[in-house]
Amino acid sequence: MGKGRFPMVHAPYGGARSRATAGRRFLLRVRSVPAGGVTGSHGKSRRMDSLEVNKGIAAVLVAGIAFFLTGLIGDALVHEKLPEKPVLNIATAPTATTGGAQKQEPLAPIATLLASADPAAGEATAKKVCVACHTFVKGGKSGVGPNLYGVVGAPHGHLEGFNYSSALKGKQGPWTFDELNEWLNKPSTYAPGTRMAFAGITSNKQRADVIAFLRTLSDNPEPLPAPEAAPAGGAPAPAKQ
Repeated sequence: MGKGRFPMVHAPYGGARSRATAGRRFLLRVRSVPAGGVTGSHGKSRRMDSLEVNKGIAAVLVAGIAFFLTGLIGDALVHEKLPEKPVLNIATAPTATTGGAQKQEPLAPIATLLASADPAAGEATAKKVCVACHTFVKGGKSGVGPNLYGVVGAPHGHLEGFNYSSALKGKQGPWTFDELNEWLNKPSTYAPGTRMAFAGITSNKQRADVIAFLRTLSDNPEPLPAPEAAPAGGAPAPAKQ
């Protein structure tokens, strides 16, 4: 080895170099490494992620702009045109020109209807449309409406202790066959202000059957009225079914 401050170093293939020369070359190699050399790959990954996010945002914006422009172009090309005349001509019923309330047709005579009425059919109808509010057996409890045993021929407020509406309390006289016919046809017309929400029985046949059934709910049923004689010059009009 040589003498002096920097001893000589033998090169592997001949020649000698000083330790100082080797040190300087090592320092040059260290300085040539980029700053943050260990974390360089992580920084590159972050840059790639940011680029992907920007691409996604740009794609959404481009799609929104394309959708908006497509709508504008469609509105410009397609124009809605309403037909001059409606495709379906729906005729409406002419309104009445005469003043006042519409006059109701008179009911068919109940005496004629009762002559061919069927109490069994009336019982079936009553148990369908009346049983929710009324009972029919003797001494039965009242529900929303009063018990109907013995109603035919009895006063309008025949059941003691039941809270009848003022509309029925104001009715005088008994429940005759004619009164029941009008009441069951349309309660709100017969007694305006009644609490009974039942719309009525519009069929003459079914209404007569129910009245014939109510007649049987008595210890002494009321006698049936005599059918009215047919008017001269023709037979009576058939009852509405």
